[in-house]
Amino acid sequence: MGVHRVVALVLPPQSTFELACAAEVFGLRRPGLSSRYTFTVCAERPGVVPTLAGYDMTVNEDLTALKTADTVVIPGWHHHAESAPPAVLDALRRAHRRGARIVSICSGAFLLAQAGLLTRRRATTHWRLAGELAARFPHVQVEPDTLYIDLGDIATSAGTAAGIDLCLHLARADHGVAHAAHIARHMVMPPHREGGQLQYSTAPPADRPPHSLAPVLDWATERLQHPLTVDDLAAQAKISPRTLARRFADQLGVSPGRWLLQQRVAAARALLEETELPVETIAVQVGLSSAVNLRRRFHALVHTTPAAYRRSFGRHGHGTASRPGA
Repeated sequence: MGVHRVVALVLPPQSTFELACAAEVFGLRRPGLSSRYTFTVCAERPGVVPTLAGYDMTVNEDLTALKTADTVVIPGWHHHAESAPPAVLDALRRAHRRGARIVSICSGAFLLAQAGLLTRRRATTHWRLAGELAARFPHVQVEPDTLYIDLGDIATSAGTAAGIDLCLHLARADHGVAHAAHIARHMVMPPHREGGQLQYSTAPPADRPPHSLAPVLDWATERLQHPLTVDDLAAQAKISPRTLARRFADQLGVSPGRWLLQQRVAAARALLEETELPVETIAVQVGLSSAVNLRRRFHALVHTTPAAYRRSFGRHGHGTASRPGA
């Protein structure tokens, strides 16, 4: 597998944080991690590009950079209520037709919608902008409470940290759990948040402070080999199963059982990548009891088999197959 070329298309004035999300995941070289991506920034007109942070940046590449991009990232679009430059829309459409993966962060979804890339397709954006996106582009299936949506050729994310979540998800899909986890550790970020997790759109009432699930999540993650149940999690958190389910829905957007299954499958993916252990042994180590159960659960979440996943991302077979679940 060759190096994957990621190109960020910036539109003035550019949001610095959204651009940094992509640059941190795809553009930085990190000790102990082989370089799998090249990262380039382009603009319709190269030169000085103003940012929302009060300083200017210099961009050397123009829209021709999109002609060879494997992934095109739109890191937000401040003037999303306006019509996009025709040259930008044409370049984006051509890149998509050629087979490039098109990714938007936050308000970048509006550019994808203007280009017609989201018609009759699912998409998300920042929760404050979701209503506007749905009203202006009624043929887009807007999901306002979702962190990110990956359709394979198109991916969209909500605002702020959801952009990092999406970029880490794409790195995981491209190169496996271990690669993405290595990047996340360097960034001091959680290695994985599911795309279906809810956005944090409203603050809880002041008289009802949130009770973090972090301690019970850490406790469960360290004990995946045991047959944990929702009742076990509730007992560890010292709350009722009903209260636990409500907190999982509020904080993570999934049920406790679903979260536990996601962690077991993620642990299985890491073992498939980093070890030569038989599938039966891995199933026991991650608490899925048998190879049959692991294969069934794995296919439901990753959309491929453990054997095919190991051929793609294992130590001796990395890069020999296409992205699972794309």
